Amino acid sequence: MRKSNSIEKILKILITTVMVSATAIVVSGVVSYLYFARDLPSIENLKNYKPPVITTIFSDEGEIIGEFYAEKRRVIPLDRMPKHLIQAFIAGEDSRFFQHKGLDYWAILRALIKNLFSGEIVQGGSTITQQVVKSILLSPEKSFSRKIREAILAFKIEKYLTKEEILYLYLNQIFLGHGSYGVAVAAETYFGKEVEELNLAESALLAGLPQAPSKYSPLHHPEQAKKRQIYILNRMLEEGIISREEYFKALQMPLNYKSRQTNYIEKAPYFVEYVKKYVEERYGKEAFLKNGLKIYTTLDLRFQEEARKALEAGLKEIEKRQRYSDYNKTLPLEGALICFDIETGYVKAMVGGRDYRRSQFNRAIQARRQTGSAFKPIIYASALDRGYTPSSIIVDSPIVFEDGDKIWKPKNFDGKFRGPTTLRNALTHSINVVTVKIAQDIGISYIRDYAKNLGISSPLHEDLSMALGSSSLSLFELTRAYAVFANGGRRFKPILIKKILDRDGNVMEENPPLSSREGSPEEQVISPQTAYLMTHLLQDVVQRGTGWRAKSLGRPVAGKTGTTDHFQDAWFIGYTPDLITGVWVGFDEEKSLGENETGARAACPIWVQFMSAIMKDREIKEFEVPEGIEFVIVDSNTGQISKSKSPLLECFKEGTIPFKNTYFQPASSPDFFKFDLTLSVSGR
Repeated sequence: MRKSNSIEKILKILITTVMVSATAIVVSGVVSYLYFARDLPSIENLKNYKPPVITTIFSDEGEIIGEFYAEKRRVIPLDRMPKHLIQAFIAGEDSRFFQHKGLDYWAILRALIKNLFSGEIVQGGSTITQQVVKSILLSPEKSFSRKIREAILAFKIEKYLTKEEILYLYLNQIFLGHGSYGVAVAAETYFGKEVEELNLAESALLAGLPQAPSKYSPLHHPEQAKKRQIYILNRMLEEGIISREEYFKALQMPLNYKSRQTNYIEKAPYFVEYVKKYVEERYGKEAFLKNGLKIYTTLDLRFQEEARKALEAGLKEIEKRQRYSDYNKTLPLEGALICFDIETGYVKAMVGGRDYRRSQFNRAIQARRQTGSAFKPIIYASALDRGYTPSSIIVDSPIVFEDGDKIWKPKNFDGKFRGPTTLRNALTHSINVVTVKIAQDIGISYIRDYAKNLGISSPLHEDLSMALGSSSLSLFELTRAYAVFANGGRRFKPILIKKILDRDGNVMEENPPLSSREGSPEEQVISPQTAYLMTHLLQDVVQRGTGWRAKSLGRPVAGKTGTTDHFQDAWFIGYTPDLITGVWVGFDEEKSLGENETGARAACPIWVQFMSAIMKDREIKEFEVPEGIEFVIVDSNTGQISKSKSPLLECFKEGTIPFKNTYFQPASSPDFFKFDLTLSVSGR
């Protein structure tokens, strides 16, 4: 009896102990779960997976000219991935993926045993679901707390997503070395292929990388990569995924490592950098680097290549001609070229320097240089809107400006004076003294406002030296100002981007050609008649004046050269009815190009080579004459209506044909005597 009571007591104690322990375990488990499950990241966003992806910039032809990213990744659907690629990753990382519910206890045990026997980590125990949790939802820290949170989230994800959705996340998210995220970019990085083109051997190699991408990199450690590939193929064979025949065939397949060529920086680096800066400023740096934007630009790669070649050839010719010393190897001769399509407003080519790898400074946009006589068309356009005509006579004679002990005597490039000279001849032959007298007559403030109206945004000198191009402007803004003459008096903002799409294909920004936009994006800033008169005058600069080299195009061309004092800067800006192109040549420091390296000699040949290449197959067009223009034959020397031995078909605004020429004499107001003796230009 006593024995029976003792057994009963022991049983009661045991049952109580078990119940208390079970309760404690349950309570502890619940408390632990509540503790570790607190503040877990939401898994709902996994349905709308949007990781950082590559932003791509395209040329007008749809060719990639730039890629930017925080993580180099392209997200692709599962059905674009070869079946054997998916199977290789499952065999290597999680063979019971379709059986477990987030954690695979047998895999953990198996990995522990294999790693102990091999003496190194050859197999991991984490499931693919856990790896998704670790890479997307949690930090990569190694701690007991994170592992528990990872397990909880893995179970949750398995209930929330299908196995295929989990694989989609995993294969697009995983880091596979050399900056590659996801299998699509890894296929490009290691084999130069689209992911669909991968064979079994290549897929097995990629599937071996997640364990240690740097250790098994085929580019740095091909032998280790091969061992890992063999391991993956063995796992696929063991799991019955591939046959022995497929196994041996894959082992014998050569692995040709060939990264896809991404030398985008060679194509149009200055243009791409300018586009990048614009998008970052408008939409933010994070959006640019992470949101996978598709940026379609206006750049024509054929134009761009011809521009690069023309600039390099022109600079080499100057170097050869001037026999530059070794000093110029450390300070190379530089140049820039920019080309707009007049009808569309599109920027077709932009070369901001000789070598982007050496200098990222964009001389087409950022550089501000004295323009010399390239500024004169703005003076002459101002004069046409203040009562002058192409036949107006201005006396080319010495003039002296005194301001206290300062004296300024403007000189012509050739040191000669021609006496009474028509406005046309003064611009054609780039006569400095006549230009200064015109500027003195119409007023510096008027010219400044006129230039601003044409699109000049840089500050201008408030003295008569402005007339000879003493102010520093960018090639971009001066070419844009000339475009007003080419575009019938309408100012437009040159367009570099046709459209921008977000990662889902939604249009963020769109800039159709000027000619097809609803409502005019162009502003009529001068009359079509003034614009045409300037074009007609600038055609004469090409036919009879300093821009004579551009005649070789064999089609209507209007343009103007520019040269600054001591031949430090050389310019030529010219246009046809279709295109306008500006060229600048000089050193980044203030240094002479060499004796007689004028705009006509140094810059114009670059313009000619470029325009000849891109215009050779184009239809020859004439400049369109607007209404309100009249033509009459005049004497080319005097501008008077006559049947002289040197007749010229002159054009005038309707109602301004002079029956008797007027001599324009500059006013003698002291306001116009202000000048800066430190600023001077050569006038060519």
